[in-house]
Amino acid sequence: MIEALKSEEIVEKVGGRFHLCALIQRRLVQLMDGARPLVEREGRSDLEIVVDEIMQDKITLELDPTGAPPTPRRTTSRRFNRDE
Repeated sequence: MIEALKSEEIVEKVGGRFHLCALIQRRLVQLMDGARPLVEREGRSDLEIVVDEIMQDKITLELDPTGAPPTPRRTTSRRFNRDE
């Protein structure tokens, strides 16, 4: 799964390396704060979970036109919160 980080496919999927890093970092924080993974854990690390969520289009990075920091979003347009 971590091999996916070496490919350009995941970079292009989120719109660049900066966006990829931002999405991974923010989603990792959510998972560490207790958010539920959107894919089966199957003994994988949080980083592997995030990469799988991105590759399966479960989450995207939504940019706010007002200049607010990017926010990880489910592709179903439901906002993440730390209580999930």
